[in-house]
Amino acid sequence: MNGPSGLALVVVDMINTYDHEDAELLVPSVRTVVPVLAELIVRAREADVPVIYANDNFGLWRSHHGELMDTALARPHADLIAPIRPDDRSMFVVKARHSVFYETPLSYLLWRLGVGHVVLTGQVTEQCVLYSALDAHIRHLEVTVPKDAVASIHPHLASAALEMMERNMGARICDAKEIDFTSTDFTRVRSGT
Repeated sequence: MNGPSGLALVVVDMINTYDHEDAELLVPSVRTVVPVLAELIVRAREADVPVIYANDNFGLWRSHHGELMDTALARPHADLIAPIRPDDRSMFVVKARHSVFYETPLSYLLWRLGVGHVVLTGQVTEQCVLYSALDAHIRHLEVTVPKDAVASIHPHLASAALEMMERNMGARICDAKEIDFTSTDFTRVRSGT
């Protein structure tokens, strides 16, 4: 069965205040991911691949994505947000729970865009990225996770999560530099087959 063939880059929970439990364990990992993710976002934009930010709302249910950005940029770790901030073409989905699909319009948005393959990036590998990969898989979407563009709290759990995504969900795990957004056969080029 052939489905949508388009590609989208999904940035999970990177607009963040880092004033939550486990933030002190997460921030060092985020610092290594931000430059890689920033470069990946630029390449996606240059290739006209949709960039979709799926983000928690910090419990501010009346807020919109601009307000979330302002809140995050006003906090001590603004340097982790500024390089990856959404541009005018970026799309934004507010999420309430771990998965980017749970009670959000993301499935419909991807369908409208003709997307059949998502590149999941962001945080936290062993939580929101893992659950989002599972939800993408059960929606028959192809999933790629660049392991150097996802941040973790617990590295050993992140390694296990990446293995689970690959084995149980058929996700392609790679380095960000292996992703060629300009290829007409993204899966073939990426996997080297």
